[in-house]
Amino acid sequence: MAKILMVIAPVNFRDEELFIPKEFFESKKIAVDVASSVKTPVRGMLGKTVVPNLLVSEVVLDEYDAVIFVGGIGVEDRKLYENKEYVGLAKLAFSRGKIVGAICIAPKILAAAGILKNKQATVFSSGRSYLIEKGANYVDRDVVQDGLLITAPGPAAAKKFAEAIYELLSR
Repeated sequence: MAKILMVIAPVNFRDEELFIPKEFFESKKIAVDVASSVKTPVRGMLGKTVVPNLLVSEVVLDEYDAVIFVGGIGVEDRKLYENKEYVGLAKLAFSRGKIVGAICIAPKILAAAGILKNKQATVFSSGRSYLIEKGANYVDRDVVQDGLLITAPGPAAAKKFAEAIYELLSR
């Protein structure tokens, strides 16, 4: 059975970007764990809460087929694209051939890890210049897939983002 890790900020993740894909994956009988830098309840921007299963520092990558980074203002407020644990997890997951996804502003984490260099990717509008500076080929679409990398620009694309990840997992 496939297993996905969804990684959130310790505060103000974007609710739809966690819960829409998570519920979609679980409806397909895929196990989903949530990781953050805290194990206490984390409140999303719209008020929903989730208790992460594990800390980012505790992740055992061999247990997962995909690692998905969730957006929201917490990514920017906490500068997770400068956080060694989040960036290191993205880099390691990519180097081990895992599916790596990011939605909203979270593709900045992938860009900081160096894994978007010369790759097609999208991001929430405020992150566009950052991705380009880090060598990504910015594409203005709801979902952009380049090999095992999947990015999306925000909550409106959450379902399409989940479907693209599922399709890649199913191959």
